[in-house]
Amino acid sequence: MKITVGISGTGGGFQRFCKGEIDLSDASRPMKVVEAQSCKDNNIGYRRAFTVANDALTVVVNQQNTWATCLSVDELKKIWNAGSKVDNWKDVRAGFPDVPLRLFGPGTDSGTFDYFTEVINGKAKQSRSDYQASEDDNVLVQGVAGERGGMGYFGYSYYTENRSRLNAVQIRNPKTGQCVAPGAETVHNNTYKPLSRPLFIYAKASSFKRTEVQAFLDYIFDHEAQIAARARFVPLTKAQLKRARTTFDLAVKAARRS
Repeated sequence: MKITVGISGTGGGFQRFCKGEIDLSDASRPMKVVEAQSCKDNNIGYRRAFTVANDALTVVVNQQNTWATCLSVDELKKIWNAGSKVDNWKDVRAGFPDVPLRLFGPGTDSGTFDYFTEVINGKAKQSRSDYQASEDDNVLVQGVAGERGGMGYFGYSYYTENRSRLNAVQIRNPKTGQCVAPGAETVHNNTYKPLSRPLFIYAKASSFKRTEVQAFLDYIFDHEAQIAARARFVPLTKAQLKRARTTFDLAVKAARRS
């Protein structure tokens, strides 16, 4: 089986998906209403969204940063919200040192950007713009690793690949007040809030008429835990996998009837 893979942010992927250019679109957030309308306008039929893994969106700082071990949602919002002028760590919390704050994050086409800004700042895409943006997470890693006062955020996999160069910041759970580190256990027990998230594959209903699409998705669900671990994502829980498999089986049956 030959598979062509393109690279873009979630928003860019949905644009191609809703133009009918691709069968499957990976996504780090659910499809928005305006994107679903675009699919409808282009006669892209009923779409299926499959949860294929979990992620712990990770806030990282430079390894020399020994003070920001745990941050609250309010502190992150103070840093990242639209109009923020915070440019020094001493302005984030009393007692933090006088160190310039250097910010690195994904571009505005990224699902990670949408998710982070929504759960931290209260509205998707509401963010300060005076930070170094890149769709390439490796660029963000390099930036934070090269600045003592650096801070960034991206998916858990890029942190685990670079944990020897970066520190992960624990997030203060808004309900319990406990500082919680990103990881499989804290995602599965729902304590890493609000930065844990599901990851999806979207598929057009018409694509299920193609045996290679069926075979590809079937392989993913049969080997989900191994694939997630290899990609350094958090595997699905048994309940999540059961729901995803049921949705897939129903889609295949519907395609056979049509």
